[in-house]
Amino acid sequence: MIRLCSIEDVPKGTAKRFEVDGARIALVRIDDDFYAIGDRCSHADVSLSDGEVLADSKELECWKHGAAFSLETGVPSCLPATRPVPVYRTVLRDGDVYVEEEQ
Repeated sequence: MIRLCSIEDVPKGTAKRFEVDGARIALVRIDDDFYAIGDRCSHADVSLSDGEVLADSKELECWKHGAAFSLETGVPSCLPATRPVPVYRTVLRDGDVYVEEEQ
């Protein structure tokens, strides 16, 4: 497991980008739940962490073209993206957020 940050480093309803072993990861916080997905839109090579967190549907929306990706599966729910992005399991321990390497 790899430590990303303190729980307090990611405000509720936001996403933050991290780089782990050359992989860009978007860490998303919805209330007290954390989700980690690949930070590159599968449609266009742009950062998903710059997009909008859709808390009700647990998705992260790409700011460039509006494709939304499930925070639980990485699968896009709408066009123009058709390919999923990777998802990572998060673990909260002693006030910090950890991520497991790609599944």
